[in-house]
Amino acid sequence: MPFVLVGLVAAHILALHEVGSNNPDGIEIKAKKDDRGIPLDGIPFHPYYTVHDALGVAVFLIIFFAVLFFVPEGWGYLLEANNFIPADPMKTPLHIAPVWYFTPFYSMLRATTDVMVNMLLVVVSLGAAVAILKGGFDKQGKIAIVVGALVMLALLKFLEAKLWGVAVMYASVLIMFFMPWLDRSPAKSIRYRPTFHRVFLIVFVIVFVVLGYLGIKPPSDIGTLISQIGTFYYFGFFLLMPWWSQMGKFKPVPDRVTFHAH
Repeated sequence: MPFVLVGLVAAHILALHEVGSNNPDGIEIKAKKDDRGIPLDGIPFHPYYTVHDALGVAVFLIIFFAVLFFVPEGWGYLLEANNFIPADPMKTPLHIAPVWYFTPFYSMLRATTDVMVNMLLVVVSLGAAVAILKGGFDKQGKIAIVVGALVMLALLKFLEAKLWGVAVMYASVLIMFFMPWLDRSPAKSIRYRPTFHRVFLIVFVIVFVVLGYLGIKPPSDIGTLISQIGTFYYFGFFLLMPWWSQMGKFKPVPDRVTFHAH
C-alpha cells in the first residue's frame, strides 16, 4: 500500500506538471485549449504550486516543531492528560475522551439522544412535506418521497438512539464525499459568491471547533444541547447546500483567468 500511495502521488505531480491544474477563479479549464490540447486557463505547477506548497510546509513545520519541543503534550489535548496518571486498577478515570481529531464526531455521537431523535422525526416530516409541496416533483417523485419519509420515520421510531448516534458519527464523515454533487453554485470560486456564503462557511468552521472542544469535555446538559445545535447545523450545511449554494447575487465570472499583481 505505501508504494501504491507513492505511485499515486507521483502520477498526480506529473499530471499537474504536464497539464496544469484548475485555477483560483474557478474557470472551466477544458473550455479553451491550445493546439496541443493543454488548457489555456490551467495553472502551471511552477511557480504557483511550488510556492504555495513551500509556504504550507513551512507553516506546518513551524507549528510541528513548536509543539514537539515546547508543548509535546499540547496542554492535555494532543496527548491526553489521562496518559500521565499512574495506573490504578481500583480507579477508573472520570472521563475518557478520544484523540482530538475525533472529538467533533464523538461530540455528535453523544448529542444523539432520545430528545434529538424526536427532533429528527419532526425535521424529516417537515422536510418531506416541503419537498412534496415546493419541490416540483412529479407524481412518482412525490410517492418516492412519501415512502422514503415513512421508512425513515419508522427507523427513527424503533431503533435506539445509541445506534443512531453511531450512524450520525459515520454519516458526518461520509457526507463530505458528496460535496461535488451537493454544491450547485454557478461560481466555483468563493471570490464570486455572495457574502453570506462566506458567513455560512465561517460559522461552519466555528461550529466544528466547538464540537471538537465539547467532545473533550465530560458530558453536561448545556454541552449536550450545544452539541445538538451544532450537529443540526453541520448536517444542514451540507444537506441544504443544493439550495443555498444557488441563492444570492453572484459576481460575474470572467471568461479567462485574471491576474492582479500584488
